[in-house]
Amino acid sequence: MTAPAGRFRDALAIAEFRAIFVAHIVSMTGTVLAQLALTVLVYVRTDSPLLAAVTFALPMLPQLVAGTLLSALVDRVPNRRLLVGCNLVSAVLAAAMAIPGAPTAALLALGFALGLIRPVFGGARAATMPQVLPGDAYVPGRSLMRVVAQVAQIGGFAVSGIALTLVSPGTLLLADAVSFGLSAALLRFGTRERPPTAGSGQSLVRDSLSGIGRLMAVRPLRRLLVFGWAVPAFAVAPEALAVPYSAELSANDTVGAGLLLTALPLGTVVAEFAGNWTLSAGRQIRLMAALAALCFLPLLAFAFRPPIPVAAGLLFVAGLGASFQLGLDRTLLDAAPKELLARALGVRASWMMFFQGLGFAVAGLAAEFAPVTAVITGAALCGLLAAGVFALSGVQPRYVALADQALGQDPQGER
Repeated sequence: MTAPAGRFRDALAIAEFRAIFVAHIVSMTGTVLAQLALTVLVYVRTDSPLLAAVTFALPMLPQLVAGTLLSALVDRVPNRRLLVGCNLVSAVLAAAMAIPGAPTAALLALGFALGLIRPVFGGARAATMPQVLPGDAYVPGRSLMRVVAQVAQIGGFAVSGIALTLVSPGTLLLADAVSFGLSAALLRFGTRERPPTAGSGQSLVRDSLSGIGRLMAVRPLRRLLVFGWAVPAFAVAPEALAVPYSAELSANDTVGAGLLLTALPLGTVVAEFAGNWTLSAGRQIRLMAALAALCFLPLLAFAFRPPIPVAAGLLFVAGLGASFQLGLDRTLLDAAPKELLARALGVRASWMMFFQGLGFAVAGLAAEFAPVTAVITGAALCGLLAAGVFALSGVQPRYVALADQALGQDPQGER
């Protein structure tokens, strides 16, 4: 028998984490409700798969710049202050997007501005999590945060597809602004302030670039980070093209797209629960490459242009592979230098969002010149290649042994 490595209740027993958790639920729900509304609005106006995909991904695209040049903020500004401030600015931007009659160019510009804030917020929250969740509580806590994101998609995309038949996109955008305000209040009164790490004396940009250079100089960490960015970047193709795919099959655009966008996160939620309850720390790490491959194998069937219900089933199975993130969480904690852990976690999150956004944009661009089904299949083949390269990199065995030793297990994960 293997020993599961931490439970969700270990994280939920900590009051500060509960505040962060609820704040994440609130803000994610509002954001997802607004995201499909905005994407459909732009697609209806322009009839362009590229602009629809770019709109869906736009908040993600500037994250590489902000996550790179501003990553040192997590060591310079108290985390709670940074979290609350980012949420309040996001609320203002989302409210501006809800202004009736706002031109498409203005909506895209505001979405870009939101994308500049997200990596700063994500870095501050990433820096807070190891302090709030010590020991075995960290990985299940991180897992719960991902579950929130996926459940928000399951409920939000399904509800927003129906809601758009009842209310205007502006109403959903205004709901997003309110959700940011509520999240800011929960973080302000539910978490405690922690002093920032002493500054390096360098400028913010120089300090940020220097820290990233030190992170990327650590070979195992570099390989883990690249793997963690590559898999989501290729896996987003079906989500990026959900609206055009639904339209190609003559289905109701909003309902069909909502079903497709719900299926993959539903599989992810199931996998997160199953992985936390049944896999030891060593097996979470050992299975990383195989689970990453599972994200892509079902997508190969899109070459046959499956109907919406079958496509949704394929995306559910693909979502089960997302539990590779459990092993990645564990290995990053060991691979990152302790003095740079907060930055490593922040850079991981912000660059992952950038590469996801890039994946959305590239998928949309490719769909301007090739069938949507061919684009999804091609992305799946690239993802399988990335998983295979990581499996051959030699990173996993080292950290499997460390995890097994920490739990008093032999290398096979047995008691």
